[in-house]
Amino acid sequence: MHASFFTARLVALAVIASVVSAKDALPADCDRTATVKAGETCSDICAKYGVPTYQLAAVNKGVIDPTCTNLVVDQVLCLGIKGHDCKATHVVKKGETCHSIADANDIEFDTFILNNLREGFNCTYMRPAEVLCIETEVIRRK
Repeated sequence: MHASFFTARLVALAVIASVVSAKDALPADCDRTATVKAGETCSDICAKYGVPTYQLAAVNKGVIDPTCTNLVVDQVLCLGIKGHDCKATHVVKKGETCHSIADANDIEFDTFILNNLREGFNCTYMRPAEVLCIETEVIRRK
């Protein structure tokens, strides 16, 4: 019985240590965070917190893999960097285009592209549930 109590305490300490070390791994200028819940995907987190898909990947580079298959329950993720955080977002629906999203949100097309420009972004291959930035001004890049 004493050994199982010790094991339970050791496991609890390991969980606490992993959460603390995850918080320590966040960028110093992280503006907002989210804690991963059971069953959540990156798409779920982006839609829930209004975070562009590219932004979540960029600010957590080295923490989450490019396909976002390594999320862990209670993992703390950075959602945005101070001064570089797009908070106006749009979840892509089937049949939408970059032009239709920009027009519907009264955004200059060039601004829309600049705010969503990242490696692999292509208006032709946008997918439903992708979260895009719809800020009307260009967000500064870090």
